[in-house]
Amino acid sequence: MLAFRLVSVALLTAGCTHARDVPDTAEHRSLFQHWIDGTDASEPQTQTQRYDTDTFVIRQSVRTNPEAPFLYLLFGKDRALLLDTGAGGLMIRPAVDAAINQWLVEHKRTAIPLVVAHSHGHGDHQAGDAEFRDRPDTKVVGLQPAEISGFFGIADWPNSIARFDLGDRVLHVIPTPGHHPAHIMIYDERAHLLLSGDSLYPGRIYIPANLLADFQASMDRLAGFLENRTVSHVLGAHIEMTRKPGVDFKPNAPQHPDEHILELPVSDVAELRAAVRAMGDKVVREVHDDFIVFPLPPRLPPAPASN
Repeated sequence: MLAFRLVSVALLTAGCTHARDVPDTAEHRSLFQHWIDGTDASEPQTQTQRYDTDTFVIRQSVRTNPEAPFLYLLFGKDRALLLDTGAGGLMIRPAVDAAINQWLVEHKRTAIPLVVAHSHGHGDHQAGDAEFRDRPDTKVVGLQPAEISGFFGIADWPNSIARFDLGDRVLHVIPTPGHHPAHIMIYDERAHLLLSGDSLYPGRIYIPANLLADFQASMDRLAGFLENRTVSHVLGAHIEMTRKPGVDFKPNAPQHPDEHILELPVSDVAELRAAVRAMGDKVVREVHDDFIVFPLPPRLPPAPASN
């Protein structure tokens, strides 16, 4: 496993600050400093921290939207990828542009192309898309399987996995429908990160009743891909669990005191896969230490993908 160094960042723009320290207990030691969690009335609208020199993580305050999603900004030599654009209730582009500008200054560059993609198409992950449509040298990827397949070169959705090179930084785009018909995960070959969106995170893993088979197949596909690969950490799109194993916050909670850390161990992939496989053909609510499988009523079937 690679050793990583946390680089905290204070971006000189409204809404981005240093994170606060958190207790460094054995069971709750985190890669990151304390994330904004709604408990401080003066907290900024966004907070940016760095996983490493070329990887920024941006959180939207729960005070702007109860989903409080995480966005990921990854830099390669040739281009950058932004995964998700937030849940609305604020302007998200200033935080993204501030991180890009800092990276450019550090690398003595004036510009870098930006690709804006999404873990999936739910509103809390694409509400800020319009802010990027007129941004220079920026491509906003669509929300449908066919659009995602066409851009990343996924030959057979959802069975194929695409390779997307940012320039000396190869990402693998893994179709993982189930939570949403167009859900993807991103595996970062260089940092050994798995960006897991809403299909695995410290919170409620929502699965529509009619999409359980898709979710099961996606977890099988993911497990097969990860076999013989190193995953240092799994980083999802939300935090909905408390630090107490198996206990979540109420939906739309305005504050998240003592919340679970963001990162999950790769062993949770196998745990979730085994859990949904054991359910057969019916989603049931099942509580685990780091996540809760949560059934939803049937949703519209996914649109077919074509290239």
